[in-house]
Amino acid sequence: MKPFTKHTGVVAAMDRANVDTDQIIPKQFLKRIERSGFGQYLFFDWRFNEDGSPNTSFELNLPRNKTASILVARRNFGSGSSREHAVWAIDDYGIRCVIAPSFADIFYNNCFKNGLLPIQLSEEQVEELFRRHAATEQYSLTVDLESCTVRDGSGFEATFQIEAFRRHCMLNGLDDISLTLEHESKISAYEASHPALA
Repeated sequence: MKPFTKHTGVVAAMDRANVDTDQIIPKQFLKRIERSGFGQYLFFDWRFNEDGSPNTSFELNLPRNKTASILVARRNFGSGSSREHAVWAIDDYGIRCVIAPSFADIFYNNCFKNGLLPIQLSEEQVEELFRRHAATEQYSLTVDLESCTVRDGSGFEATFQIEAFRRHCMLNGLDDISLTLEHESKISAYEASHPALA
């Protein structure tokens, strides 16, 4: 998992509440067995018209948002089914951080397991981000996980809370497998002293 320490990126503003995982990655694309390659299907039903052409009015298709790596949305982001593919798709598309007033619990937990940083700010702070995004040709933010701050260099700064263990894992790029491998010497010693049964 790629560590997240400090990231500066272009912001895409998705002025929608209750964005669910069925829209983030539609069910017909869940047949793949690997974690990569889902980015091309992110928000598929919103990003593309029925004939397959890009929906030019969709947020991520706007020229100002083409290189976005930070997504700002409304409350209850990631609701719906528990598919981990939703996080895989967002990450594979190139989004490193999602900022919203609230997240669905399972989606929120899946983010930390896959290196996508979910940041909860107040409704008022998120509203200010939308206002600043609308007033700027291309809006950028710096997210600093070490100091737990979000700032834009033009006067906006907010702090956020992340549980200490999750923050440690994100800063060091540790997923569940990496955490287990930190104890590899103890695991090997145990296995050596407990030979497999014939």
